[in-house]
Amino acid sequence: MRAVLQRVSQASVSVDGDVVGRLELPPPAQGLVALVGVTHDDTVDDATWLADKIWQLRILDGPDGGQASAADLGAPILVISQFTLYANTAKGRRPSWNAAAPGPIAQPLVDAVVAGLRESGATVATGTFGAHMEVELVNDGPVTIVLDTPSR
Repeated sequence: MRAVLQRVSQASVSVDGDVVGRLELPPPAQGLVALVGVTHDDTVDDATWLADKIWQLRILDGPDGGQASAADLGAPILVISQFTLYANTAKGRRPSWNAAAPGPIAQPLVDAVVAGLRESGATVATGTFGAHMEVELVNDGPVTIVLDTPSR
């Protein structure tokens, strides 16, 4: 699995003009947006690892001026499925999506990431799997981190 994790001061995701997920963040609070992609050989163990990593990663501003995790601060997380994270652009000008898992494999694993975060105590908003979504966010920092489960 792969996630692009962004520290944000605000974020929302809409489908057909309707907001389906939003992070409610009064200034100067921060939250996280996690764009999550799945490849063919990913497992529930990968989803569990990824949820824990997102929840525990210290990339938010702590109250003492240091770094804190979403777990430390109770910061909300917006999770959005994104198969394009597995685009192969090595040849030509048109990306190949062969490395991205199909919906019946990917959706349960994205759902497992969301479930793992919620079980850890996170407030989680989501997009709509497989829908055309419009994502709006303000990246705070900017801070953007790429997480790959094989690297663990």
